[in-house]
Amino acid sequence: MKDERAKRIAEFIAPLRVAPGSKVRLAEDFDPGHRAGIADKEQGQELLRTGVALLADYQRRLAAQGSHGVLLCLQALDAGGKDGTIRHVMSGVNPQGVRVANFKVPSAEELGHDYLWRYACRLPGRGEIGIFNRSYYEEVLVVRVHPELLARQGLPDRPGKALWRRRYREINDWERYLTDNGFRIVKLFLNLSRQEQRVRFLKRIDVPERNWKFSAADVRERASWDAYQAAFSAMLSATSTAWAPWYVVPADHKWFARASAAAVLAHTLIELDPRYPEVDDAAREELLLARKQLESEGPDGSSAR
Repeated sequence: MKDERAKRIAEFIAPLRVAPGSKVRLAEDFDPGHRAGIADKEQGQELLRTGVALLADYQRRLAAQGSHGVLLCLQALDAGGKDGTIRHVMSGVNPQGVRVANFKVPSAEELGHDYLWRYACRLPGRGEIGIFNRSYYEEVLVVRVHPELLARQGLPDRPGKALWRRRYREINDWERYLTDNGFRIVKLFLNLSRQEQRVRFLKRIDVPERNWKFSAADVRERASWDAYQAAFSAMLSATSTAWAPWYVVPADHKWFARASAAAVLAHTLIELDPRYPEVDDAAREELLLARKQLESEGPDGSSAR
């Protein structure tokens, strides 16, 4: 049953995976409205519930084993659904085993270090799932679209076109290093269409309870839509590797994006296959002695259950 379930999940997410070494043209290769033949939202929510249950089970095993960690990198344009994805996909896990990091404008201290330093400081530990709500990939996305931001980074050399190729290589090497040391990297790009982003922005303006989510800067960034699409395409092409592949998640339907994200994360944990530790004979003997002592403290005839 487990093998069949794992096979179904693998088949479901296969079209979302960016093949390492492939040349991505985002607008042509991935449809933001794709639903994988799922009929409706209700069916998608049932898939999400299955994924959440799987994650809860495997997270307990991951924490108990304590030898691996998982890092989930979420990238998307504004209104892409990152917060909602985290809230729904991680709804069944133990909060003690999950850490979420949001990265805003770098502080003076952070700018005084290399560009990966602040991300390294927030990595998960063994037995944990870490989530980067936006990640180090901002350093080849927003910084590439707005190169004036490089001036604050204090780089020793004048930035040129080679900078992005170098950063892709550095990120790939860093992810390989983390993977070799027991940390799996799960990378999801929530692919939102321009039209759907417009609709979501309008809802944030029109619905009072959502006003706090809206910023005029979000609309200004829409003017750079084509530049962001080019930057995303280049990033996906250069940094989807065998050890840390990208998954492009169609995000126009929130329910499908959440079900897909849960499936990719569950697939990663199933592949890791964490196990509950087995105690040796000496430890088992201690357990039996402890049981006898606890039983002796109870009323006559009482049961441990």
